[in-house]
Amino acid sequence: MSDNNTTDAGWVDSGDGVERRVRAENQDLMVVEFRFQTGGVGALHNHPHTQSTYVKEGVFDFIMDGETTRIKAGDCFVIPSNVVHGCTCIEAGLLVDCFTPRRDDFL
Repeated sequence: MSDNNTTDAGWVDSGDGVERRVRAENQDLMVVEFRFQTGGVGALHNHPHTQSTYVKEGVFDFIMDGETTRIKAGDCFVIPSNVVHGCTCIEAGLLVDCFTPRRDDFL
């Protein structure tokens, strides 16, 4: 398998200083990278998918179920189905999210 992380291929503008690209997917699982500029905002939202998030780079203030936590490179956590969450990027970075089942709205 090749990894084209060093290219800009496949990035989609998500607004508010955030871009995303699907890295791998099938009906049961999806892996998505989110690239944030400093000050970028992942608006508060929820969805029926269970989500895991790995912080590959950067620093973020992450809100989950009304509670804010500072997360940084190397941190990882799980967001249960339908829990309201979002973040603000403190230092430019990259999040790697896995969704089960796949988020068809990202295709």
